[in-house]
Amino acid sequence: MPIEILMPALSPTMTHGNLAKWNKAEGDTVSAGDVLCEIETDKATMEVEAVDEGVLGKIVVPGGTEGVAVNAVIALLLEEGEDAKALQGYTSKAAAPVAAPSAPVAAAPSAAPKPAQASTDRVSASPLAKRIATAKGLDLASVQGSGPRGRIVKRDVENAKPGVAQPASKSAAPQAVAGGHTAIPHTQMRRIIAKRLTDSARDIPHFNVTIDVQIDKLLSVREDLNATAPIVNDKPAYKISVNDIIVKATALALKRVPECNVSYTDDAILRFDQVDMSIAVAIDGGLITPIVFDCANKGLAQVSEEIKMLAKKARDGKLMPEEFQGGTFTISNLGMFGVKSFNSIINPPQGGILSVGAGEQRPVVKNGELSIATVVTLTLAVDHRCIDGATAAAFAKELKAVIENPVALML
Repeated sequence: MPIEILMPALSPTMTHGNLAKWNKAEGDTVSAGDVLCEIETDKATMEVEAVDEGVLGKIVVPGGTEGVAVNAVIALLLEEGEDAKALQGYTSKAAAPVAAPSAPVAAAPSAAPKPAQASTDRVSASPLAKRIATAKGLDLASVQGSGPRGRIVKRDVENAKPGVAQPASKSAAPQAVAGGHTAIPHTQMRRIIAKRLTDSARDIPHFNVTIDVQIDKLLSVREDLNATAPIVNDKPAYKISVNDIIVKATALALKRVPECNVSYTDDAILRFDQVDMSIAVAIDGGLITPIVFDCANKGLAQVSEEIKMLAKKARDGKLMPEEFQGGTFTISNLGMFGVKSFNSIINPPQGGILSVGAGEQRPVVKNGELSIATVVTLTLAVDHRCIDGATAAAFAKELKAVIENPVALML
């Protein structure tokens, strides 16, 4: 009996996804671990690997199809000894689809998903084509797609020249609108970001606590740590950044004030046993928050290494679901852009998020005298349903103490 290959749920919020392309064709031999296809989720484009061996007998959902329900049958795999006759009259025994975080066997929808049609309000293009177009400065609205149902694929953008309009497909509406503006189609990631943050801003009663912290001692410690890093393969074993230290300090402060490492539910406040720190990373077309798990109990060098690794994987679109699902608290840093301070919207279902501004020299008063110090403004946004003002203030005080006396990180 053919093995059903199902549309996977690659994140807790995923109910539908786009089947970007197939890496195997009908009739190809499939081994466990082979990349079958690429799925475009609300977070990233991910490769789906085979877990069984056989021959790809039938592709049910073609590449380029959008809005495929989680747990829908997307292909059929013939087992050893089976031939194409096994597909004749085959009927899926799966029940109605259920959007679940993981479901090794599940269900096909009552009606097969429809292949994507050229939309009047968006450009249909593969994730790789979008990245190449961005690098070349191409307007995808001017590129004619040669993929299924007019989808723009790699070869289309590679052959197109910046600034040279390409004939548009007949079914595509022009993106330039009279009045001097251009409509930029929403990606699935942008739609999910918009929905989640709108829900957060509307449903979660935020309040903010802002503190200024002096980081001159932190900068000195960072310089000493990097200067004494052992050399491995002709390069330093680690290179600690200011952000790495702030992430570690925040995790330590949350460990000391666990009342801020929480989440609100209708039945209870969930206080987490460990600090799983979500790090906001800007990627092409949106934002993703990979996680340093159990951050408070990891050494500074390990935290630094994990942040760099996760950020690179995020920008390359190679994060696995388990690397960005969950998290108990988020840090967002815009200091590298020269932003002095800002307020963030809470990343639900978490109870708090810390906004980190730029370090800058400011006049301060020390021992009754005016002097200069390097200062960073930190803004904490919390869910008032589970964190009260005094609790947020206690956490901010603890965080300030750790950052201004970074020797505490060694304890």
